[in-house]
Amino acid sequence: MNKLRLHLASGSPRRREILDALGLPYSWSATDIDETPLAGETAERMVLRLAAAKARAATGQPSTVILAADTAVVLDSQMLGKPASVDEAMDMLARLSGRTHLVFTGVAALAPAVEQTAMSRSEVRFREISVDEAAVYCRSGEYRGKAGGYGIQGLAGVFVESISGSYSGVVGLPVFETAKLLRAAGIDVLRLTTLAGHAP
Repeated sequence: MNKLRLHLASGSPRRREILDALGLPYSWSATDIDETPLAGETAERMVLRLAAAKARAATGQPSTVILAADTAVVLDSQMLGKPASVDEAMDMLARLSGRTHLVFTGVAALAPAVEQTAMSRSEVRFREISVDEAAVYCRSGEYRGKAGGYGIQGLAGVFVESISGSYSGVVGLPVFETAKLLRAAGIDVLRLTTLAGHAP
C-alpha cells in the first residue's frame, strides 16, 4: 500500500516540516499558479480550488500521489492575503488584534486514478497587539509569504490567545484531513498494512 511515491506540490518549509514529523518519505517542488480569487468566490471554495490547481500543476511520475494545499485567513468575511509590505502587514495585525478570525486550509491529493479534496476550518483569537509589538514582529520578517501576515508556529504564537480547530491547518497542512486523503489514495500514514502481523 505504501509503494506509491508522495510528492508535495509546495515550496513551504512549514508544510514540509509537518510531513517530516509524520515520517513520510516524499519529494517536493514549488508551484507557480495564479492565486487571485475569482469574482464572488468564498474563501472555502478558493482554498479547495487552488489546492487542486497546485496539485495538477505539479509534474508527477507514474505511481505518484501529489499533495497540495492552500490557506486563507478571513476576518469579517474579508480574506486577508499575503502582505506585500511592512505597512500592509502592520495593518493586518492591527485588524486582527483582540479579534477572532477564521483560517481555512484546503488540501488536495491527486492520485493516478482519483483526485480528492478536503478542508479544515479553524477559529483563532488574538490578544490585543500594541503598535510596538507589531513593529517588532514585522521587523523579524516572519510575515512574508503568509496569509494574514503571520505564522502561528513562529513568533506570532505569542499573540494567539486561543484556537478552536486544527493547529496544523492554521500552519498550512491539516494532519487529520491530509492523512485521510492519503489513505484514500493508497498511502497509509500509520503504515498499518506494512506493520500487520509484526506487532510484539
